[in-house]
Amino acid sequence: MTSLATDEPAGTHQTRKATASGWIGSVLEYYDFFIYATAAALVFPQVFFPSADPKVAIIASLATYGVGYVARPIGAFFLGHWGDTHGRKTVLIICMFLMGISTMAVGLLPTYAQVGLLAPTLLVILRLVQGFAVAGEISGASSMILEHAPFGRRGFYSSFTLQGVQAGQILAAAVFLPLAHYMDKETFLAWGWRIPFLLSFVVIIAGYIIRREVDETPAFVEEGSQGGVPKAPVVQAITESWRDMLRVMCCALMNVIPVVTTIFGAAYAVQPGYGIGFEKDVYLWIPVLGNIVAVLVIPFVGNLSDKIGRRPPIIVGALLSGLLSFGYLYAISIHNVTLAIAMSLLMWGVVYQGYNAVFPSFYPEMFPTRTRVSGMAISQNLGTLVTALLPALFVWVAPPGAANIPMTIGAITLGVCIVAALSAYTARETHRVHLNDLGNKDAVPVPREQYDRLREQAMAGSRDGNARAGLPN
Repeated sequence: MTSLATDEPAGTHQTRKATASGWIGSVLEYYDFFIYATAAALVFPQVFFPSADPKVAIIASLATYGVGYVARPIGAFFLGHWGDTHGRKTVLIICMFLMGISTMAVGLLPTYAQVGLLAPTLLVILRLVQGFAVAGEISGASSMILEHAPFGRRGFYSSFTLQGVQAGQILAAAVFLPLAHYMDKETFLAWGWRIPFLLSFVVIIAGYIIRREVDETPAFVEEGSQGGVPKAPVVQAITESWRDMLRVMCCALMNVIPVVTTIFGAAYAVQPGYGIGFEKDVYLWIPVLGNIVAVLVIPFVGNLSDKIGRRPPIIVGALLSGLLSFGYLYAISIHNVTLAIAMSLLMWGVVYQGYNAVFPSFYPEMFPTRTRVSGMAISQNLGTLVTALLPALFVWVAPPGAANIPMTIGAITLGVCIVAALSAYTARETHRVHLNDLGNKDAVPVPREQYDRLREQAMAGSRDGNARAGLPN
């Protein structure tokens, strides 16, 4: 018989406050990260990489998007170390300041026409800072929420980390929408694109106010009181959990789906070299609508993972979204806006969330408290680094004028998704393992009947708390 008193960390669990902090922080930080992605596809080829060859300009611009991911493993080493030695709260505040300042600086950069090669050089440096900063966000926020969440509800509450990420993407595209629609093209390219970057000043202020209000997690505090905080968590994570780190790296290749949807898809649909001819403001609605659906779907999938486990939603989401990528790219190729939106809603908004909503609990549950942030941050960011190189690769293998672009890119996407699904299949199921036992390969899951009872108690406590606070259940 297991006991919450002995198998879960003691102390005050600020579930709602930690979840709200993780959600809002992810919204703000990923707004910063994705306005760059949007600009890299829509305007940077003309502003920072003018060239007589459209293919060269597109590849150069999308390569700077990938540069941010090159910096992420480096940031993961430093920020993961900080999160496991100084706490989840402090690392999240550091991430916020680095991201906000570097993003605002992009909005102040001179163009290629003004300073020549210095412009793209400065752009690459700031993208490296962005990548460094974002490396600790999801692992830190997921660990913070997971360690504050009640047993049996970790999947549900942790999913709000990614709901915040999707909301940040909505905000990023939504800021560009009125600018691209109401400004003429010359004005938008001249200075209109800078507005979303300069608004990052709000991120710095709002993020600090929100995140300073959350206490450190009971699990981390308990680890420190028992002398369990490691001096070298990165080394310890690699030594003790290298197999799970490899699994996370391979599962993180699922980032290929947002790459296809929001990066290559945008360039394919909008850039003149491909000749598809989507209007910028029309295409921007595709990821916006897909993310709106995702925001609604994510908590339900997170809750489902608490019922049936983490692996099934991830495996199904990986395989089906890979298959749907063919249809999505085909819809763009025939300039069918309605079909492209429908395929985006299905592939990105619904099916992909089987992975996206679950990995914020699936990944950190593979590691013990002492190395949780490091183990997740390093392995996840190494995996996403690979996918960040894909936009430039896609343009190289399927350049403007190439035949069968949907088939070529769809086949690569499906192959990557199969690798991710197989990796998830080999992992341990962790949804019924107590927090103090996570990372222990010999841990015995709580029996199903007892788990369901404890989960119902946690849900009842949540309903009572909402009633006392006057909130809906």
